[in-house]
Amino acid sequence: MKKLLKRYSPNPDEVKNNKRLGWLSKHLHDPSLWNFNRKSVSKAFAVGLFFAFIPVPFQMLLAAPGAVIFSANLPLAIALVWISNPLTMVPIYYGCYKLGAWLLGVQIEANFVMSREYVWQVFDTIWQPFLLGCLTVSVVSAVIGYFSIQFIYRYRVYRRSKKL
Repeated sequence: MKKLLKRYSPNPDEVKNNKRLGWLSKHLHDPSLWNFNRKSVSKAFAVGLFFAFIPVPFQMLLAAPGAVIFSANLPLAIALVWISNPLTMVPIYYGCYKLGAWLLGVQIEANFVMSREYVWQVFDTIWQPFLLGCLTVSVVSAVIGYFSIQFIYRYRVYRRSKKL
């Protein structure tokens, strides 16, 4: 798996020297941003999954500085935000809205239709459960992602030691 991820990751030297990245390029010299080890990969899962469920456009632009701040694997953190893509956004965000409504004890709109026009019409009544649901799913998925990767790495080390 590590070989596959390394093969499809960008060349760190090319990215570091890219002048179009502006202020971010001076922070890209940290080796942990490009390593595929237990710490950087688990942090990348936490960062990527957290921003995947935040309802803003261009989530990758938030995941990149998040990966730099937390010394997470940059390509993996950016790739993970694509869990919420144009095909999956509607069911993900509807589920977040239902979760937020359940947490707040708010009744879900009886004739709720997942369309842009309808959402803009009723946004003043659904924004609180929607944002609470998105934030809850973001935090929970980041924590689960982080600890799952930690567990997988440690389990693999344990299995290797048993084979010897």
